[in-house]
Amino acid sequence: MNGTLGIIGSGSIGGAVARLAVNAGIDVVLSNSRGPESLRDLTERLGPRAHAATPAEATTTGDWTVVAVPFSAVPHLPADELAGKIVIDANNYYRLRDGVITELLTGSLTAGELFQRYAPAARTVKTFNTIYFEHLISLARPAGSPDRSALPIAGDDDAAKESVTALLDRLGYDVVDVGATTESWRIQEGSPAYVLPYLSDPRLPWPRDPGKPADATEIRTALEQARNRP
Repeated sequence: MNGTLGIIGSGSIGGAVARLAVNAGIDVVLSNSRGPESLRDLTERLGPRAHAATPAEATTTGDWTVVAVPFSAVPHLPADELAGKIVIDANNYYRLRDGVITELLTGSLTAGELFQRYAPAARTVKTFNTIYFEHLISLARPAGSPDRSALPIAGDDDAAKESVTALLDRLGYDVVDVGATTESWRIQEGSPAYVLPYLSDPRLPWPRDPGKPADATEIRTALEQARNRP
């Protein structure tokens, strides 16, 4: 069975994941806060495997649900529909965009842990948050390719991580397991594993950088270089 991928938040990362899924033969159900009609252009570009719906519908339809929204929108997720579902947390906290969230600024919680507070019954796996969306598309490779990249994942549900690992393999990526959600500080914004491994020249602005493969060994090295959690 090919499965269906629900997406809440159809911006840069959500749209990139949708493109990879469609290319892999996976149906996608896209949603955002503005309603299905606002996604007509995107679904037309993606083709017949892509459909638009409400966030609740995207969640209940999908075998996996990617959430890629500004962190300030996380409290408004359809928590009841997310309960029991495999949810991929692709979110990052940016103070300039999302405002002051004390728990994240002090380090008392990781962004992944705070996300779980708003979807406590979801089977959450954090990934897709460490790579620029254009590189996410351009660096995808078939299994066995010598220049295949890896993405880090974190989460507390081993079966959910296995399912997401299989999904990422279909989308074109190997996986490095960071560990539990409490360890997801290693892949937050500003960590060595965030964006930098996939840049060919860190001096270039991300949109101008063509990207470069980063295999599992390189990602593990970046994770080991992360400073201790505040």
